[in-house]
Amino acid sequence: MNITGAVEDMSKAQRMDHPSSQPDPDISHIENVLYLGPVKPDHMDYGRVDSEVAKYTSEVVVHISEDENRRLKKLIDRRVLLIMVLTYFIQALDKGTLAFTSIMGIQKDTHLVGNQYSWLTTCIYLAILVVEYPTNWLIQRVPIAKYLGINVCIWSIVLSMHALCHNFEGLVIARTLLGAFEAACQPIFVVLSSMWYKRDEQAGVVIYWYMMNGAQQIVGGLLAYCFTLLKSGPLKSWQAIFVAYACFSFLWGIFIIIWMPDSPMRAKCFSEVDKKLMVERVRSNQTGMQNRKFRTEHVKDAFTDPQMYCYCLIAICTTLPTSGLGAFANIIITGFDFTVLQTQLLSMVLGFYIIIVLLSSHYLVKKYNQNILVMTCFLLPSFVGTIILMTIRNTNLSTQIGLLISYYITLSFWSTATLSLTLISRNVAGQTKKTIVVAANFICWAAGNATGPQVFLKTDEPRYFIAFATHLCCYTLLFLVLLFLRWHLTRENRKRDELAETGVREASDQDMVHAFDDLTDRENPNFRKNGNSPTIKLATVCLSSIQGDERNETPKSSFQTDHDADKESIVHAVYVVIYIETRRQH
Repeated sequence: MNITGAVEDMSKAQRMDHPSSQPDPDISHIENVLYLGPVKPDHMDYGRVDSEVAKYTSEVVVHISEDENRRLKKLIDRRVLLIMVLTYFIQALDKGTLAFTSIMGIQKDTHLVGNQYSWLTTCIYLAILVVEYPTNWLIQRVPIAKYLGINVCIWSIVLSMHALCHNFEGLVIARTLLGAFEAACQPIFVVLSSMWYKRDEQAGVVIYWYMMNGAQQIVGGLLAYCFTLLKSGPLKSWQAIFVAYACFSFLWGIFIIIWMPDSPMRAKCFSEVDKKLMVERVRSNQTGMQNRKFRTEHVKDAFTDPQMYCYCLIAICTTLPTSGLGAFANIIITGFDFTVLQTQLLSMVLGFYIIIVLLSSHYLVKKYNQNILVMTCFLLPSFVGTIILMTIRNTNLSTQIGLLISYYITLSFWSTATLSLTLISRNVAGQTKKTIVVAANFICWAAGNATGPQVFLKTDEPRYFIAFATHLCCYTLLFLVLLFLRWHLTRENRKRDELAETGVREASDQDMVHAFDDLTDRENPNFRKNGNSPTIKLATVCLSSIQGDERNETPKSSFQTDHDADKESIVHAVYVVIYIETRRQH
């Protein structure tokens, strides 16, 4: 049953039934107020579409069956998702190695004093602050998979240099270079998620690779425990762990360059038919796929869009606690009177908890389609855990275990950080605008990560009251930002629904002819901030069943050859169902 074909016929029929109708002046005024840019033509603007993308798409929506869609997704998962997941795991492992070595002798052997250990984490993110926009500029213009693989190879070489450091200055240089080359990783993944996956798949994709932070805690804790047992040899245990991770990372970087395609259009591993279908399956995203042209109007759109500032605040409010809790994880747990070996193993439990949090948040988002509400709910346990850490002293075994559990649940807000990335990939369209927003987000992400360790003062250990009080302030601000963002996105959707209600064609374009026109989310009035509802999908199926037989009999639309009154009444009734359900949801 060709659902897309049915919708396509309806849109064509509407244009043929009213060939001489002109838009109402009031409607045109509303249209110009509610979105940016001039009135769009009723066909794809090939002057704006990337030349590579144009070869694999057209103005006609191509129906892809569920079985075919699942087959394509499996192909993509093997070539793209697998690489993203394992690369993020390696990056988290490489970057997090310092936390494990903090209790393996690196502080003593490199003569770290005072807050110098904190600066070893901060300098990574200061480097990211500097290189974030240049690397995002390159991501838009170079073969993205090759660029990722080269960065992995270079940062693995830098990681091996950590073993040669014998003082604070050497470690600062190594950590700064590590941050500069790791800066490309997450922005590339955000771009890849929107390039290869549909909007309803992107939350799961981001969750899967971000979940590797938890896997890193598990595997890293186990490996650190094994390396801690090394008591003799040419390298000390903390040096050996850096060298071992560096060798594996370098080999992985080579594998990325060979195995991972740069885009669906350049994927030599897929057939030409599959390439076209892979491009078509993301048409409904309406966020474009790739475009190397820099558009100044997109820059203005980005800086005048409240969305960007919300995502930046979310990045700061989530990473400031995350970086501090991550860098000082083993030190905090050791402060609860656990031994070094016990601490390495307890860090593995923390990894399991992070994975559970991320998987459960993904399940709730997928089931209820309420991204921001789920983010808000997972923020609440962090309040509780932080308050307990600030108010309860460690006096016996019960309080020792209670404080450990409280420390674990403070990291519940990790789901908020993860899901915010899916909001960017799903709700920001236009390649230049997306570059600006992603760069701004990760600049703030780096700023939060750079600041996080600095609030853990040497004079404030082991309870770190000042640090946890700062975290409470972040959670409070984050809660307010999420409430505002939900209100803002709902209002934007309501505006576009009002355009569709008044008869503006572009606000209800079922053909999505501008999906690859490199329009921003505010330039495209047909863009919606949320996915389709089950009722709308059911209504579309009804329309398809009404028209399916006639489409098989003739190449012309049934509306062009048959004006049966009863059939038209049913169609109009289904449209009413779609409209009512849309208004109810928003």
